[in-house]
Amino acid sequence: MRWMPFRKHAVRIVMGLGVLLIFLLDAVHPLGIGFVRQLESLSYDLRLNLTMPGTVDPRIVIVDIDEKSLAEEGRWPWSRVKLAKMLDNLFDRYHVAVLGFDVVYAERDESSGLNVLERLARQDLKGDERYRQALARLRPELDYDALFAQKLKGRPVVLGYYFTNEANVSGALPPPVFPAGTFDGMGIPFHTMSGYGANLPELQKNAANAGYFSFDPDADGVARRVNLVAEYQGAYYEALSLAVVRTLLDNPPLIAGFPVEPGEGGYSLIEWLGAGNLKIPVDDRLAALIPYRGKQGSFTYVSAADVLKNRVKPELLENAIILVGTTAPGLMDLRATPVSSVYPGVEVHANLIAGMLDGNIKHRPAYVLAIELLTLLAAGLLLALVLPFVSPLRATLVALLVLAAVVGANLVMWQHANMVLALASPVLMIGLIFVLNMSYGFFVESRAKRQITGLFGQYVPPELVDEMSKDPERFTMEGESREMTVLFSDVRGFTSISEGLKPKELSQLMNEYMTPMTRIIHKHRGTIDKYIGDAIMAFWGAPLADPDHALHAVLAAMEMQSVLAELRPQFTAKGWPEIRIGVGVNTGIMSVGNMGSQFRMAYTVMGDAVNLGSRLEGITKQYGVGILVGENARHKVPGVVFRELDRVRVKGKDEPVAIFEPLGLEGQMDKAVLDELELFGQALGCYRSQDWDGAETRLQALLKLSPDSHLYPLYQERVAYFRANPPGENWDGVFVFQTK
Repeated sequence: MRWMPFRKHAVRIVMGLGVLLIFLLDAVHPLGIGFVRQLESLSYDLRLNLTMPGTVDPRIVIVDIDEKSLAEEGRWPWSRVKLAKMLDNLFDRYHVAVLGFDVVYAERDESSGLNVLERLARQDLKGDERYRQALARLRPELDYDALFAQKLKGRPVVLGYYFTNEANVSGALPPPVFPAGTFDGMGIPFHTMSGYGANLPELQKNAANAGYFSFDPDADGVARRVNLVAEYQGAYYEALSLAVVRTLLDNPPLIAGFPVEPGEGGYSLIEWLGAGNLKIPVDDRLAALIPYRGKQGSFTYVSAADVLKNRVKPELLENAIILVGTTAPGLMDLRATPVSSVYPGVEVHANLIAGMLDGNIKHRPAYVLAIELLTLLAAGLLLALVLPFVSPLRATLVALLVLAAVVGANLVMWQHANMVLALASPVLMIGLIFVLNMSYGFFVESRAKRQITGLFGQYVPPELVDEMSKDPERFTMEGESREMTVLFSDVRGFTSISEGLKPKELSQLMNEYMTPMTRIIHKHRGTIDKYIGDAIMAFWGAPLADPDHALHAVLAAMEMQSVLAELRPQFTAKGWPEIRIGVGVNTGIMSVGNMGSQFRMAYTVMGDAVNLGSRLEGITKQYGVGILVGENARHKVPGVVFRELDRVRVKGKDEPVAIFEPLGLEGQMDKAVLDELELFGQALGCYRSQDWDGAETRLQALLKLSPDSHLYPLYQERVAYFRANPPGENWDGVFVFQTK
């Protein structure tokens, strides 16, 4: 009897332990569940964004080659003379502490024309000694690379270069921080490169240091870490940020930090790099996590043009660490980062420099795997063995307490120990074990969805049913009043069409017509009210609220006409008559809900606005158009070009309404159509102002443009009538329909 509770809940216990086993195996990587790795990256990004200081670090200033600089100083690359002047200004006027370049100078500066003069001298085209002597005197002034190199000499300047995976080399590398053979036989997985693009040898020779600015993002394309040391042909070179920091500290030797002597206990991974008094944590590939301070702008930016022209306040740059980079379009080094999808690469280096100086770079040493395994084991066993035996409420409390303990301990280690522990895997495991034990929630949700589907599934498309099922309590069939849009469509001459077809053919024709029309209404989030023989009634704005109900209805009406035009040739090929429809669309306050009798109920809309929509469909044939839209709907539909056709008073309505025909989307209309639209607007204005001659002239011109139009002869008949029977001074231009 003592084992009965365990036997009763054996399946749930086994499921919980199975989930635990999967996550334990994944932690040591035999499974390699990519989804967990992605969640881990996202959890890292979330913690980083929640704990960033969001302040500006005044110690590091970015001299920005921005649009302003290019506008004032010319396109990039600039002459080395300008760069030499920048160096003089930064060091002699502003007294900066150290300068790093996030750019590479791999090609010679030939902007002075010295190469042309020397070629002429070699070809002896001038033929006199005075030319060569003059060239010898001018050479020091025209050799811009030599001038720039001279300005580098004796100054704390760090040049930038890049490594590549292609076997191409250019320029000269700086001396390695660790010579070849330093780590032979240790099995350390260094970031190994095949080629590089570095600075001109004379520039590198005179610079205090150099570091590579290239770095690879994580597998998801996001820059979270930078390899501080990379291997090339057995030697080891430092990143730009590390080179700047060491130069700032008078170039102390770089130390590889092992937790134990290499080889002891089989552990030979480097966990930190030392430079002077600084201890920089790195992972097993000697990469440091980037300690982002905040969004772009966490460091002061000054325009390179302002530095060249001494327009920067001296106190802004004095004793500052300077990084020269670019944000100009076409030059900008953009990266996807945890804090922004578009982030300047130069600011990545600035964040690393600040983190090294502050000692707040996060650490993810190899032994965090053991911590992750212990966390998974403790939380998993607790939940798997406790949740099956407690009530749903207590199970929820236990799961929340375990979750809070795991997340809280993780954040404490993150914030106060600068250690990055796994978070996604334990949180996901806790959630899965809880869901497996509380699976009744799923069935409750499924039941709610079935109820919603039963109520509204025959009216609205499946996509809207899915949305409604997320919050089923909001939706009922009880009557209510709200602003909505209604659409009526009807096949013209359906009686004669039905008389000319056999019943089976008529049924097939209607099915092939109704199906695409219904699909279009559903596509535009409409609700089918009913089919009335060959007519369709639909509405927008219920049961799911739709702020763009008028727009969706008009777009549906336009697409219905467009698709029907494509169907006509298919119908003709089958020997069926062509189908043409009229569509009326109107917006207004309507009553919506389940209406009918105790014998039959239907979810429908009622009201004057609904009746007007039906009237509009009925009078489309009077104007020879496919769609008529009421003025309320027209004013709520942006992006569509309308033609005002008339102001009418339909049967059963005292107030006149303006009616409109949608012609197409703005920006997609032919000029000829727009010109015709403008001309009809003029004709309509003349008609309403009783300028019968002006209206007649414009209508004649319109008939030449569209001789098949039914609208223009209609207005010609009205003009002729009113010319003979003037309507009087108080005429409001409204046409009254006496029939439905």
